[in-house]
Amino acid sequence: MSALEIAEAVMELPEKERLELARRIVESIAVEREISSNVAQAVRGIEDVVTGRVAGLSEAEFRTFSNESFLSP
Repeated sequence: MSALEIAEAVMELPEKERLELARRIVESIAVEREISSNVAQAVRGIEDVVTGRVAGLSEAEFRTFSNESFLSP
């Protein structure tokens, strides 16, 4: 089924169903962009550590920070 055929079929739906479909389509695009943005940010962070622009935590520092975070209210 082509996009045009789908669009024509959708236009035959009642308004309430078209609105729900539109909401779901827009939501899926927003989620994809958010995920894409989060992945890009994570990759930049990894690159910063690998290239030495940012110093990573030692295992001991990570564990200390993790334990403090869990204990904080």
